[in-house]
Amino acid sequence: MPILPRRFYARPALAVAEDLLGCSLAWRGPRGAMTGRIVEVEAYEGADDPASHAFRGPTARNRSMFGPPGHAYVYFTYGMHHCVNVVTGAEGLPHAVLLRALQPTSGLARWRAARPDLPLARIASGPGRLCRALGLDRSHDGLDLMRSALTVHARPPGYVPGPICAGPRIGIRLARAAPYRLWLPGEAAVSRAGASEPARGRTDALLTRRGARP
Repeated sequence: MPILPRRFYARPALAVAEDLLGCSLAWRGPRGAMTGRIVEVEAYEGADDPASHAFRGPTARNRSMFGPPGHAYVYFTYGMHHCVNVVTGAEGLPHAVLLRALQPTSGLARWRAARPDLPLARIASGPGRLCRALGLDRSHDGLDLMRSALTVHARPPGYVPGPICAGPRIGIRLARAAPYRLWLPGEAAVSRAGASEPARGRTDALLTRRGARP
């Protein structure tokens, strides 16, 4: 499938988050190519979002969030995990979407070798597991998602992700009630489904209010 163009990312995070579900993340790393379908994401809205790393402005850690859309923002957290986001919105508007879970779809032997202790569907079932399996770390922060070894590809022709669920984001202290975690129900790779309602309708209202859609 084609690599998603820059204009795909040049929108508010919540709009991009919904449209990323069902797309594929591809990584051509030292161990070879690995691809997974995106099944869970979280949106972060920069200076308007107390849960965002960019809420208090640019730092050495979050600089990539303030750059052009369509780049990776990789950070280290809890002294043990790396997490990868895609940067969205206009340059200087630090929106980002955290990739929370992938369903491995190609390079399966490499996925299994990365985490032989886990079933295939659970190898990337969380942002820390995802980065560990692919080998992503802070050295990959700022990668251009159109021109690097890390790319995001469009949904296959005719693919319709079906119902989308929304719920509170995980592992944050502020703005916890915002339903900015989106996932595809029924996918074994989703990190934690939780109790929520289908996002169709609810998410559309949020997007309309925030100017993400006409």
